[in-house]
Amino acid sequence: MASMEKFTDGLATVAEKVDDNKYLSSLKNAFTFYLPFILVGSFATLLTTLISSPQTGLAKWVPWLAKLGPAFSGINFATMSFMTIPIVFILGMQFAKRNKTPELATGALSVVAYITVVPQVVTGLVQNADPVTTPGLAVGALGAQGLFVGVLWTIVITELFRFLAKVKWLQIKMPPSVPPAVTQSFNSLLPIFIILVFSSVFGVLFKLATGSYLNEFIYKALQAPLEVLFQTSAGVVLMVIVAQLFWFLGIHGGLVVSPIRNPLFASAIAANVAAANAGEQPTQILTYGFWQAFAVLGGAGCTLSLIFAALLVSKQDDLKAISKIGFLPGICGISEPMVFGVPLLLNPIYAIPFIGNAAVASGIGVAAIKLGFIHANTVDVPFGVPIFLNGFISLPRRISLGRSQRRQPV
Repeated sequence: MASMEKFTDGLATVAEKVDDNKYLSSLKNAFTFYLPFILVGSFATLLTTLISSPQTGLAKWVPWLAKLGPAFSGINFATMSFMTIPIVFILGMQFAKRNKTPELATGALSVVAYITVVPQVVTGLVQNADPVTTPGLAVGALGAQGLFVGVLWTIVITELFRFLAKVKWLQIKMPPSVPPAVTQSFNSLLPIFIILVFSSVFGVLFKLATGSYLNEFIYKALQAPLEVLFQTSAGVVLMVIVAQLFWFLGIHGGLVVSPIRNPLFASAIAANVAAANAGEQPTQILTYGFWQAFAVLGGAGCTLSLIFAALLVSKQDDLKAISKIGFLPGICGISEPMVFGVPLLLNPIYAIPFIGNAAVASGIGVAAIKLGFIHANTVDVPFGVPIFLNGFISLPRRISLGRSQRRQPV
């Protein structure tokens, strides 16, 4: 009993520190704010398949609808292939709230500083011709591959701005008659100048020292290995078990693991959509859609199975009554009536199924994808969609984009 109490206290302390940590909580909030855009971006791929695709959509019978394809592709690019820029801006504003620095200025500074350390030229390959270099930003710096370096560099820049903003001699004194917004803008002038010079020079020196831009180096050294690790069967199951351990203690496990999980979700769904648009097979298993369809089927702990079991075979009137109340919410992925009504929290009788049920369901999902029964999803549906509709949209049996939609070499 004493060991269990120590274990419980330890996990509770971890959850408290995660919530209090300004970096992890700001990261969690930033991805939470941007999640609707990721959902819309993935739905744009579904609209392409259902409407504008000449092979699988309504355009097969109404050819004019194929002209709408660029509109859906534009939504997808703006929300997913461009996601690093708005996330960096939102994250900069989140840090500004905690650091008590100007929010808009910090957000804009984070974006500008990030752009100074990534390549600002794009090289195109044309058959039977020399490579052509033109000013621009590569998708690798704008999309999911730039997320980790965007987050890391935003932390560096916002902390540096917080420090310089307190240096009195860097502030430009203005007459009292000047509007506060103008005074704040001029007070930020010198700190912004110092930070951007530092960021630009650092980016150039890093490229000269390593032969790679900062975003390319970080992706190869950190982001890519993490993606590989958490896309394995063991990685998926481990993430689910950790989340359920916190739920067992009465702590929202999804929120605790979200600072690590959500960037991986965003990167995975972007990679799957890009693969599908290229006519290739999506390979990233752990996405938001997978999490909703398997890890939290019927809510945290997959409590819908408990509801069915209680309604069918239980002889406890109180459990049956709670299950009747929790049935409709469970269909929509809301497990709180069961979690707090049974209760499942700190209940040793339900501990193993409550923690392990989601892991088993996720393992089944991973096996189904690897065996080819279903494909890794390219559409993330919002939380609250009924489970049958959720799975039907998120995890199609077959993705057919047709040969005409495969990217051809220039």
